[in-house]
Amino acid sequence: MPQVTYTDHTGASRTVAANVGDSVMETAVRNGVPGIIAECGGSLSCATCHVYVDPTALDRLPPPEEMEDEMLWGAADERRDTSRLSCQLKVTEGCDLHVTTPTTQV
Repeated sequence: MPQVTYTDHTGASRTVAANVGDSVMETAVRNGVPGIIAECGGSLSCATCHVYVDPTALDRLPPPEEMEDEMLWGAADERRDTSRLSCQLKVTEGCDLHVTTPTTQV
């Protein structure tokens, strides 16, 4: 079963098992991971599930589509080259992910 490791802005980490096909955001919400608010529930209409993806995993992920790219410009915390919306990151078989949550989502 794939795993997602969530690290908060202080460096505290938590690793949880993830279901293939679920999003990184759904996995966080289901497991009570702090730092991902997910106000819109994954409908790509807010940026409260903003995360920074471990740079070593970026090449394993599809690039952000236009709508995600636009939403990231409205994120509450700094946008970086590794910024993604966790609602758009699908868990796949054999692909463990590590993401860091920003200081704030609002």
